[in-house]
Amino acid sequence: MPHSPEEKKKVLARVKRIRGQCDALERALEAGADCNPVLQQIAAIRGAVNGLMSEVMEAHLREEFGQPARSDAQRGARVAEMSSLIRSYLK
Repeated sequence: MPHSPEEKKKVLARVKRIRGQCDALERALEAGADCNPVLQQIAAIRGAVNGLMSEVMEAHLREEFGQPARSDAQRGARVAEMSSLIRSYLK
């Protein structure tokens, strides 16, 4: 999770944009919009969510790996956590 005020503000702005995109998609579906614009909106939402995930993951990586590990066990735990996070993201 981004912890600096600037990073937090940036991430929250992304979330608000994604919410707006989802609201627009809902309105389009309720109005019976054609498939092409609906699919384009879904693709845009997916891209926005991927960008958000990338930004949060990058902040997490900086936080976790920006400092040296106190022990080999801690380093192994950090790597295992990040591997698990990346695997779940790529599903």
